[in-house]
Amino acid sequence: MQRISILLLLLIACFSTVMQAQAPALKPDPALKKLSVLLGHWTYEGEGMTGPSAPRGKFTGEESYEMILGGFFLQSRNTTKGPTGETRGLLICGYDPVNKNFTLSEYGDDGGTFSGVFTFSGNTLTYRGKGVAEGKQYLGRGTYVFAVDLMSYTFKAEVSDDGKTWTPVAESKSTKVKPAPKK
Repeated sequence: MQRISILLLLLIACFSTVMQAQAPALKPDPALKKLSVLLGHWTYEGEGMTGPSAPRGKFTGEESYEMILGGFFLQSRNTTKGPTGETRGLLICGYDPVNKNFTLSEYGDDGGTFSGVFTFSGNTLTYRGKGVAEGKQYLGRGTYVFAVDLMSYTFKAEVSDDGKTWTPVAESKSTKVKPAPKK
C-alpha cells in the first residue's frame, strides 16, 4: 500500500511538471511598452506649493525607472531634497487590461501613500487617485508633458479635499541623464 502511494505521488509530480513545462509563458501586455519613455535615470527641480506633507519651497531630486517582475511592472525609486530635508519614495506601475489604464502605487519614507490610475494621450501622461499624508486623505491629479525628443518633461500636480476645488502643490521639470549613475 505504501509503495502504491509513493508511486502515485511520483506520477502526480511528473505529470504536473510536464503540464507546467507545456503551459505557454505569460507575456506582459503590449500596452506596457508605453512606459519605456520613463526608463532610465532622471534629475528634476521644481517648486512645491503648500500641500499634504510639503511646505512651500524649491526642491531638487533624482529618480530611476526600470521594468521589474518579468516586465509586468515599472518601478521607480526617487530621492528629493527640499525645505523639509531629504525624502525617498518608491513607485510601482502596472497595466490593467480590463479597464485599459495603468495603475500606480506610491510609498514615501514619511509614511505617505498614493494610489491611482494614469493614461497616455500623445505626449501627455495624466494621473488621478487618492493619497494619505500626515494621517489625512486627499485626492490628487497631475500631468507629465514630454518634450518631442522624450528627454525631458514638465510636471504639475494638484490636490483636493472634496474633488471640486483643486489647489496646485508642485511644478517641476525633469531631464533624462545618460548614462545612469553607478551606485
